[in-house]
Amino acid sequence: MKWMNCIKTICFVLMSIFSTQLSFAHNEDKGGREISGKIITADNEPAEGVTVHLRNENKNKNRTTVTNENGFFKFSGVAIGNYIIEISFVGYETIHQKILIEEGARLSLSCQLKISEKQLQEIIVESAQKKLNAGKINIPDKDLPLSTAVISSKVIADQQAIRLGDIVKNVPGVSLVQTRYGVNETYGARGYIIGITGSAGGGSIFKNGLPYNIAGMPEAVSLESVEIIKGSSAFLYGSSSGGLIINMISKIPKYNFGGNISLLMGSNQQYKPVVDVYGPINKNLAFRVIGSYENDRSYRDVVKTIRTYINPSLMYRFGKKSSLIVQQDYLNAQLTPDPGVGLLDSGRVLTKAIPRSRFQNVLWAYNNVLQSSTSATFKHVLNDKFTFNASTSFQNTDVDYYGCGNLNTAGKTGIIARPLARAHSVEKDYAAQMNIDGKFNIINIENHFLAGADYTGIVTQTDAFNIYNANGSLLKTYDTINLLNPSQYIQRTDIPNAVKVATTTAPSYRAGIYLQDLITITKQVQLFAGLRYSYQANVQTTIDSMTNNSRPAVSVKGSAATATYNVFSPKIGLVFQPATNVSFYASYANNFTANTGVDVYGNPLKASIINQYEVGAKNILADGKLSANISIYRIINSNLAQQAQYLADGITPNTNSNIKMLSGETTSDGVEVGLNGNLSKSFYFITGYAYNYIRFTHTSGAKGSNIEGEQLVNAPRNTANASIFYTFTNNMLKGFKLGASGFYTGTRYGGYNNLLGQSVSGSRLVPLSDFTTVDVSVGYAYKKVSVLCKLSNIFNTLNYLVHDNYSITPIAPRQLYTTLSYQF
Repeated sequence: MKWMNCIKTICFVLMSIFSTQLSFAHNEDKGGREISGKIITADNEPAEGVTVHLRNENKNKNRTTVTNENGFFKFSGVAIGNYIIEISFVGYETIHQKILIEEGARLSLSCQLKISEKQLQEIIVESAQKKLNAGKINIPDKDLPLSTAVISSKVIADQQAIRLGDIVKNVPGVSLVQTRYGVNETYGARGYIIGITGSAGGGSIFKNGLPYNIAGMPEAVSLESVEIIKGSSAFLYGSSSGGLIINMISKIPKYNFGGNISLLMGSNQQYKPVVDVYGPINKNLAFRVIGSYENDRSYRDVVKTIRTYINPSLMYRFGKKSSLIVQQDYLNAQLTPDPGVGLLDSGRVLTKAIPRSRFQNVLWAYNNVLQSSTSATFKHVLNDKFTFNASTSFQNTDVDYYGCGNLNTAGKTGIIARPLARAHSVEKDYAAQMNIDGKFNIINIENHFLAGADYTGIVTQTDAFNIYNANGSLLKTYDTINLLNPSQYIQRTDIPNAVKVATTTAPSYRAGIYLQDLITITKQVQLFAGLRYSYQANVQTTIDSMTNNSRPAVSVKGSAATATYNVFSPKIGLVFQPATNVSFYASYANNFTANTGVDVYGNPLKASIINQYEVGAKNILADGKLSANISIYRIINSNLAQQAQYLADGITPNTNSNIKMLSGETTSDGVEVGLNGNLSKSFYFITGYAYNYIRFTHTSGAKGSNIEGEQLVNAPRNTANASIFYTFTNNMLKGFKLGASGFYTGTRYGGYNNLLGQSVSGSRLVPLSDFTTVDVSVGYAYKKVSVLCKLSNIFNTLNYLVHDNYSITPIAPRQLYTTLSYQF
């Protein structure tokens, strides 16, 4: 198959690159003299990301490296002479030590960091000097021409966040825009949305750098942090959103014994115990086990959630240079699918006359998710300049649904004939990647280089069902209800028989190789350049029909032929740093999205290329206590797929919506501002504001095309976030914690964008008003025991998250949460 040949070619090219770089790295070791060491923190943990400077006293020549995840560093090929080694890390005292290197010397050092008076123990949005894992390269954020953010486990715990949607809204411009049937989440930024499934759904949601399916919604208790890169990341990940990618970082084993036991209790009889235990098995092997159980009856009538989650992991150290982490996730989520309150007038009118709690699905509806995943990450330090890492994962997601169909045909009086829908799907995701990260000089110009390759295979099997009445005939309508007056009709409670009639298998494959380099031209100017080649194949589906009374089993191919894409995705940026902690950048990047349908000649439609232009500034102020960032961008999709106006002859009008042409254009303009502070070990705040305007800027004007100038759905014009937490450390109030968080979502549209010549009279857009929610938190900690209470949505604001025109979810009302915790 073509895609297999492509993968073989990619692997050959990458291994050639690796061989070249390894050869270069080997040559650096000549001379036999080396300095290596291990650095640990004040609590005896390996200190990752510590800067180590090596300075020759006589020649004033400096070399610099950074410790790996095991706290290990190494300088090879060191010349004979006297040196000063300097070890520094934010929040710790700088260590200076004089050393002498003689012929054949191999010096090994061991250092422990001491906490300074300015220790910033509770870093919330990670400092600009720390590596962003989603960036795949160990480069400080201030050197990257990207808009990024990291939300740490400290923020997640303080805000008592339960879902990923609770976490990402702490980033300027990122918002939770949909919760389809209450069982999936969709996130938006810069006018683009991602979610439902992380891998098959555009490849924009990752866990530990690998594609991840988020059906059933991920568990926040297992997350060490959440990373977000806004804008295009196609130069690293291939086909992905033009708005953002999300990378969830898992908690990993530790080599000291400890853990946490907690119990979350909330309104509506919610309770959620969590256990997190970690420690050493021997000097090289460590473990961690996280488990949780959640039972929640919800503010919505009938709706109930029962979730069981287990996350075991092991970490093994192969000496000082290598480590292997193996992690597993298991989730069993039994969810009540909830279409929300519904819309009137054929899915166009939202009314607050329907109570926030009213349930419109059948009483026996269910959505059960069984999800398991296994991943392994290997890291190896080749020398003080080069690091190699590889990771792989397998994930299986089984979703089983039975309940009502789309409730989008109700009349103005609320009466609707309620249909049923039965669905079952299994998605298998296979992923692997390998990278080499290195530093070298070319004619005294420093290069920080990354080369890598990745592969993702997705096979989705979707079952189709026939639903039958008791007399054996096909069911068309289950019953009739009134969205406004449920007592008008008696609802059915029986469960009709649903029989599987066919299974559709849809494979898709993605592979790529990528290169990037950060070139230090001068002390103030750096050039960032990256390029990725991507191969993507959406393979023709296979439909296997079940045996029935009239015919035997049949296997046929789907109507859409295999579509393949070969795309280059560049990124180039210029970084100017007039001072150590001040960065200005300008960048260009593009990404691509695969399209459905065919062109006028019957060929699969080509991918749409989306161009992005961005300028920004990053500033670290007040000795690292404050960070201020701003980014301004324009994203243009100048070949948006729209229904073709004519057939291939250029004369005959086209009436087939599957025949398309790349004739449309959308433009997204915006600005994002963030100000974060860690003013002391007990006081931090996070604030942000974003403006976005995405609209159709060019259409063909033909029937079936979009309306020029119309704003896209699910894209709020304005969003803002603010959080502040303070812990008292002195006097009688020592141990008390106070906090508050506020989130603003501006006006936007739900429903569907309008089309020229559409059959629906009037607008298909559902206008949604802006809203603000405010949460307040109060807590107290004494030694190893703590209690934290949160009153969410204190003003009991009512608004809605709308998916298309059939899932209309009211946001949660005022609720109380209490978490009891014991640390050991």
